[in-house]
Amino acid sequence: MSPADPDLDRPDPDPDRPEPGREGSAVPGPPRRASGPAVVLPAADIPEAHGMSRIRLVQIYRIGSIVLGLLLLIAFAQTGLAQYENARARDVLIDQVDPAALEQFRLSAAVGAQDAAIREYALDGGPDRLAEYRAAVGQEAASAARMRRLLDGVSGSENVLRLLDRATADTRGWRTSFADRVAAGPGGEGLQPEASREARRLLNQARGDMTPLQTGLTGLHDRAADTLRSRARTATWSTAAALALVVLAALALAVLIRRTVLTPVSTLTGRVRAVAQGDFEHPLDVPGPSEINELAVIIDAMRDRIIEEWLATVEQTRRLDEQAEELRRSNAELEQFAYVASHDLQEPLRKVASFCQMLERRYGDRLDDRGRQYIEFAVDGAKRMQSLINDLLSFSRVGRLAELADSVDLNDAARQALDNLAALREETGAQVDVGDLPSVPGDRTQLVQLFQNLVGNAIKFRRADEPPRITVDARRAGDEWEFRCADNGIGIEPRHADRIFLIFQRLHPRDEYTGTGIGLALCKKIVEYHGGRIWLATASTASTGSTGSTSDTGGTTGVGTTFQWTLPTRNRAGIPAPFTDATTTRDTP
Repeated sequence: MSPADPDLDRPDPDPDRPEPGREGSAVPGPPRRASGPAVVLPAADIPEAHGMSRIRLVQIYRIGSIVLGLLLLIAFAQTGLAQYENARARDVLIDQVDPAALEQFRLSAAVGAQDAAIREYALDGGPDRLAEYRAAVGQEAASAARMRRLLDGVSGSENVLRLLDRATADTRGWRTSFADRVAAGPGGEGLQPEASREARRLLNQARGDMTPLQTGLTGLHDRAADTLRSRARTATWSTAAALALVVLAALALAVLIRRTVLTPVSTLTGRVRAVAQGDFEHPLDVPGPSEINELAVIIDAMRDRIIEEWLATVEQTRRLDEQAEELRRSNAELEQFAYVASHDLQEPLRKVASFCQMLERRYGDRLDDRGRQYIEFAVDGAKRMQSLINDLLSFSRVGRLAELADSVDLNDAARQALDNLAALREETGAQVDVGDLPSVPGDRTQLVQLFQNLVGNAIKFRRADEPPRITVDARRAGDEWEFRCADNGIGIEPRHADRIFLIFQRLHPRDEYTGTGIGLALCKKIVEYHGGRIWLATASTASTGSTGSTSDTGGTTGVGTTFQWTLPTRNRAGIPAPFTDATTTRDTP
């Protein structure tokens, strides 16, 4: 594209042509993530179960939990019962039999105390002796009652209670026949020999009853002690058996978990690892419960599906390689065509234009006005054809022949673009205000062409009643630089914002505004090649911060056009371009 002719013509509206789609939108929306239909694997064929694989883990652990719970319940119940019986035997011995034996000694002592007190009372008649006698009688009755209460319910105590009843009956006969009669008298009168001998006989009979009573209590104590020792041994063995059962249950549970979970999972892990390392034919049949077996079958089906997908990917890659080779061949042919178009096709056009101009100079005085007009049409058509070829070549070379530099000073690029437009600016009186521009990674020649096309476009589509005034500036927006080129020209309606960046589109007739209709499409291709985007700004999208106010058609000072575009701050390797901050604004007349 020549410096004198930016060729940034607005698209020509065609009522017969349908409105283009959003493919050419100036402000692209957020990128959409490619998605496809959900991939559903076919149901894996579960082989017929055999052995342990016929049982599910939940069944194994449910049955095992029930059996283990019952065994532990029985063991703990037996242990508890043994401990209870042991405690009962200990209570009988300590709280009943031993206290009853002690009361038997108190009973014997009370009988002896009665005899001594009543005899002394018979001799001296002292009231103290009578009181001692009555206290001994009370002690005898209390000890007998306590023995009966302690031995109540004790196994084998019937004989002891019978002996106790006989002993208390004999002592009661001694008191009735002798002691109570003496206690009823005045005392101090002594004892008659016959009465004394009878009393001695009755007392000896009562004391003789104490010996079998003591023997019976001793036997009862021995039996209670034997019962306690037996039940203590039973409690000890029951506790040991319960602990052994708990240990065996823990071992059985560990073996069960190892057999049903750990070993199958470890085996499956090893075989899956072998498949992951490249041995796709490694078998995955793992013996174990139903869940592990099903998991192995599902993984095996997934492996088969992955192999199928991999084979399909290999085939697609082969086809893509073939298509890439075809594209390389096609691009080579296109480059050859571009070479031919830039050299061979332009030569006949130059020849046509030159000979038409020679005809006009040599035979111009012999031609009428219509003949000279025909020659002008031919020359103009040849020149426009040559310009169109040059623009198409420039459009096709974007992204193919350029190499991006790490840093391009856009101030220098804008200055060179304005120098290329010096004649046009001087002819139209255009004033271009260029703000401080950053350095960005890119191709210097293409960035110069970008500024030249946008500024030249703003000058071309100027208003007739005032000279063009263009503002170019930039601001930082995150990881991007956002640029703006605003003018006070004729403006563009927002409804054409999606069409103006399409190639060969025009908004005005050719005789009113010259150009090939490639300029804005070329700008869009340059910006996108550098990793940015470009759009026509409206009142809702135009940047603020410059002189003038935006309108609904975009631009400044009430009318005009505003183009905005972005360029990344980093190159493709992620290295930021240097930028020197400045605050002054250059005004280029």
